[in-house]
Amino acid sequence: MESLGWYYFCACITLLVGFELGLANGQYYRQVGSRKLPYQTFTVDQSGHGNFSTVQSAIDAVPSNNKYWICIRVKAGTYREKVIVPYDKQYIILKGEGRRKTWIEWNDHDNVAQSATFYSQADNFVAKSISFRNTYNIDPVNKNPRAPAVAAMISGDKSAFYRCGFYGLQDTLWDVQGRHYYNKCTVQGAIDFIFGAGQTIFENCSIAYSGEYIEPGVLGYITAQGRLGPYDSNGFVFKGCSVHGTGSTYLGRPWRAYSRVIFYNSNFSHVVNPTGWDAWNYVSSEQRLTYVEHNCFGSGAADSSQRVSWSKKLSQADLNEFIRITFIDNEGWLDDQPL
Repeated sequence: MESLGWYYFCACITLLVGFELGLANGQYYRQVGSRKLPYQTFTVDQSGHGNFSTVQSAIDAVPSNNKYWICIRVKAGTYREKVIVPYDKQYIILKGEGRRKTWIEWNDHDNVAQSATFYSQADNFVAKSISFRNTYNIDPVNKNPRAPAVAAMISGDKSAFYRCGFYGLQDTLWDVQGRHYYNKCTVQGAIDFIFGAGQTIFENCSIAYSGEYIEPGVLGYITAQGRLGPYDSNGFVFKGCSVHGTGSTYLGRPWRAYSRVIFYNSNFSHVVNPTGWDAWNYVSSEQRLTYVEHNCFGSGAADSSQRVSWSKKLSQADLNEFIRITFIDNEGWLDDQPL
C-alpha cells in the first residue's frame, strides 16, 4: 500500500461513522463498543492474494514513527526469511493463523546478535498465533554441530505474545530487555533457551526441553537470566507453566551476577534435575542470585531434598511483587492493546 494512501487514511479516519477515537499511551485505535481494534490491516500471503508476499515487506510498509495500531495478518505457511521490526515501527500486531500453521524460519547460527530469525526492536509490539523457528540445530536432515542459533530476539518495551511458538536448541529466545508478556506460548530448546535481561512474565506457557538433540550426558539449562545489579528491576517469572520434554535439565544458571528467576505454581515433569539450579560462573557468589520455586508440583518438584541450598524462599508479600501483572505493567499498557 502506498504511503500517501496511508496518510490520507489517517487524516480522514475520524470521519468514519460508528467508530470512536481512542488514545492510550499516545497511540490511536478504533473502538467498536467494548472492542479495541487496529486502524488498518495488511495481509501477507505467499500465493499472491494479499497485500504482500513476505512478512518483512509488510513491516517495511508501516510508516516510520507510527502511532496508529496496524495489524499484519500472515496467512498459513512457512515464510523462509529473516524478519526485523526496527525501532521506529511501533504499534504493530503480527497475527498468524495458528502456532502450528504460520511459521517464520531461518537457519543462521554462531553469533547470537545476528543469528535471530526474528528481531523486534520496537516498543508496543504484539504477536499472536505465529511461530518463530531457527532450524540450524533442529533440522532432521542437516546434523549441524550445536551452536547458538536464536529464533527470536525481543528488545522493545511493552511487547506481548499470545499463543506463539519459539523453536530452537541453544539460545532460542533472547528476551533482551524491556517489559514483556508471554501467554500460552511454547518455548522449545535445550541450552540457555530462554535468556536475557527482560522484565518478563511467562503465563500458562509450555517450556519444552529437547534433550534428545544434545550430546549424551550433557544437562540442559532452561534459563540464563542476565540481571546485572541488585537494584535492576528485571527478572523472569513463570506462572502456571508446564516444564516437560526428554532428558534432564536445570531450571537455570546465571548469565549475570544478580540473575533472578521465579517459577510459581508450575508443573515440573521428570526432566527437571533434582538439584534444580546451577551457579555456573558464580560459585561462591550464590547469595546474589534469586532463584525461587513456589507451589510447584509434578514429579520434578516432588522431592526438593536435593535442591541447591542457596535457592531462595520469598514471603508472600515479596512474591506478590513478581507474580502480579504490575511487575511488568502498572500503566495498563496490556489492556490498551487492540484485539
